[in-house]
Amino acid sequence: MSRSKLAFLLAAAAAAAVLAACGTMMTRPDMTFFVSSTGSGKGADLGGLAGADRFCASLATAAGASNHTWHAYLSTVPSGGTPGVNARDRIGPGPWRNAKGVVIAQNVTELHGVNNLNKQTVLTEKGDVVNGFGDTPNMHDILTGSQPDGTAIAGNVDTTCGNWTKSGEGAAMLGHSDRTGPDDRASSKSWNSAHQSRGCSIEALKATGGDGRLYCFASN
Repeated sequence: MSRSKLAFLLAAAAAAAVLAACGTMMTRPDMTFFVSSTGSGKGADLGGLAGADRFCASLATAAGASNHTWHAYLSTVPSGGTPGVNARDRIGPGPWRNAKGVVIAQNVTELHGVNNLNKQTVLTEKGDVVNGFGDTPNMHDILTGSQPDGTAIAGNVDTTCGNWTKSGEGAAMLGHSDRTGPDDRASSKSWNSAHQSRGCSIEALKATGGDGRLYCFASN
């Protein structure tokens, strides 16, 4: 075999190995939980629950996890005769694994109790850690519209940016993906119910440390 032909075959084999590795990195069929690597680009206007679910599904598909039905962890309140929805009721029974295969909770009860959610386990669909409190920029505010137990928040105060259709005035309840904040209050450590946003626009969401990201769960 000539040197040129041998060099060609070695180069081809190396290229094939690189492609195979890339394919492996971008195929995560066992991933059943992630925080979105980006927001929708429209602040808290996600197109309602259906639009939020499509957004989660599109990110999951790009990451090689299209073999599940994906739902955004979001609550809504009753509106126009339509009943509200609890985030905890949308996400299936569990267990849920992040992009690296680490179980973050076995079931809904554990998820809303003593779970394995922290800065190192709440990963994006790409397997990346999300910037948290103390990082620049801080991106730990995640849209939820929920109480700590995963249910919708009753009352006349907007906590869902108009059931995820507003990108201006209004507010949404946020969680801290790193479970860390400026003090030791329980709310600062809450992954799903830390504080309200300053508004529904992308600018308002960035003002407290976020950019309209979502928690996405495989419901099957």
